Amino acid sequence: MEEQRSTVPGTARQEREIPVHWNWIEPTVWTDKMLAALERGVKGGKWFSLIDKVYSLPNLQSAWKKVAANRGSAGIDNVSIKHYRRHVEQRLNRTSELLKQGKYRPAGVKRVWIDKAGSKEKRPLGIPTVTDRVVQTALRNVIEPIFEREFCENSYGFRPRRSCKDALRRVDGLLKQGHKYVVDADLKGYFDSIPQDRLMQLVSERIADSRILALLNQYLNQKVIDTAASWTPEAGTPQGAVISPLLANIYLDPLDWLMFGKYEMIRYADDFVVMCKTEEEALNALETIRLWTEEVGLTLHPTKTKIVNADEGIFEFLGYKFKQGMKFPSDKSIQKFRDKIRKRTKRCNAYSLNEIIERIKPIQRGWFEYFKHAHRNSFPREDGWIRRRLRSILKKREGLRGIATNHSDNNKYPNITFDRHGFFSLARAHAELCQSLK
Repeated sequence: MEEQRSTVPGTARQEREIPVHWNWIEPTVWTDKMLAALERGVKGGKWFSLIDKVYSLPNLQSAWKKVAANRGSAGIDNVSIKHYRRHVEQRLNRTSELLKQGKYRPAGVKRVWIDKAGSKEKRPLGIPTVTDRVVQTALRNVIEPIFEREFCENSYGFRPRRSCKDALRRVDGLLKQGHKYVVDADLKGYFDSIPQDRLMQLVSERIADSRILALLNQYLNQKVIDTAASWTPEAGTPQGAVISPLLANIYLDPLDWLMFGKYEMIRYADDFVVMCKTEEEALNALETIRLWTEEVGLTLHPTKTKIVNADEGIFEFLGYKFKQGMKFPSDKSIQKFRDKIRKRTKRCNAYSLNEIIERIKPIQRGWFEYFKHAHRNSFPREDGWIRRRLRSILKKREGLRGIATNHSDNNKYPNITFDRHGFFSLARAHAELCQSLK
């Protein structure tokens, strides 16, 4: 009887009004009746009979569009977005049929190594196949609203209608209210260390469809395939998987609710801070977090986790460095920015100055859009560094040695030289922003 009450209908009516707070859901999945059930809650708190929503062709088609828009590389089957598109209808129909019959099996995850900002080391990145990304997106379309309804408001990462900037605004507001003692917490290897059995237990508290649970288990047990070896992880969520951020939020949601109402915690995925008014409160908050992490199989990083007095010390959060009531881009954020610029401003290249400036402009604009609320001193230095690289290019083309570092180089190639070619000045953009806000 309970299963019948929480079973969901099979077709979605299009061109309908959806409440604003649910306007991000997949309309081919979430019908009016399903949304109504989501709002009032299903009996027992568990949802049954959801797998047919995953393998429905309209949902898979919508999932494919999202995957294609995100681009991404080919997985271990070497099928790229371009190749997948050539026979997309046949592929989606085949995938739908395999899911319907319970015969769908995820492929392995291709592991590649990419540069780590500010370090000579590299970090691993997982690349699922395009088909797996489509199925995971379709799966997320079905189950995300069920968990989103329950998530705590102090969580901002990888959630609809929330962003880094929302979390940063909250931190700013609390600092201004006198919450100067900051618990700067770091979970050691979080995505790789989540206990899978505990994670599945949390999922099963809301999802009772055994085929959905089995599909999630298959993704958790995907093989990781490196150039030299392959293995099946015993913990963590699959790297690079579409579904991983949602699963990671599900696992940390109990911590959010444990802290809610007692402490001011702001979390973005596995990155979180707790803002406190006294040192004693901060110590108590840290101890609460430490006990919880030990209980659920996670580990706080012993050196990166600390309590900071924001009036005296420095803490970092979401790419910003907070220092004595001001905020700046963190050293790592600057390094990542400069690494991107370096790749497009090598001294030996065949592009004209105008083309080089156009090629770096999107990087500059994107960086400014995120860090435009940083202290004004953050921008002239980066402008100067970029111009120095451009001057070095011009100097090289004239057959002169060395990089541009002295006043004579600045006089020979003044700022106006680059402005004439459309140079995007971070400092100028910040000044114009401040002027517009007056």
